[in-house]
Amino acid sequence: MEKIEIEEKIVAMLKTVYDPEIPVNVYDLGLIYKIDVSDNGEVVLDMTLTAPNCPAADFIMEDIRQKVESVEGVTAATINLVFEPEWDKDMMSEEAKLELGFL
Repeated sequence: MEKIEIEEKIVAMLKTVYDPEIPVNVYDLGLIYKIDVSDNGEVVLDMTLTAPNCPAADFIMEDIRQKVESVEGVTAATINLVFEPEWDKDMMSEEAKLELGFL
């Protein structure tokens, strides 16, 4: 499987991960900054949170790791939590903005 196909499957899987307090998935919220798939199937994913003190951070990150590692072609996943650039609502997809009433 090619890296682009694996990345597409990862994105589809990320769209099944939700912050328990927000009815929008982490991908459409704009919390995923980078998905890097290596030739051997290792994935490094940079993500942020809507707030640095998010009480569900551990839950969300573990859910992401487990779901990314379940994707065919992925051998391991490393999830890096970053806060640069700082997240804001402009990073959300149009669908997320509509769902949350920002449009």
